[in-house]
Amino acid sequence: MTSEPETPSEAPICSSRGCRSEATWMLLWRNPRIHGSDRVKRWAACDEHEPVLREFLTARGFPCETQRLT
Repeated sequence: MTSEPETPSEAPICSSRGCRSEATWMLLWRNPRIHGSDRVKRWAACDEHEPVLREFLTARGFPCETQRLT
């Protein structure tokens, strides 16, 4: 039996407070003081808020990878 990955029915919405725009980026990050490298959190971001959210995370020393959504 094979299972296919789940496909979201709707595009992700930006994680920035108050923003309801469709996300075009996914920020993959973790807090190394709390979680090991196997625990990765995801924040969705629109073009406007991607730099703001990335700066918020990196200013706190959180490893952060940014991926463009297709």
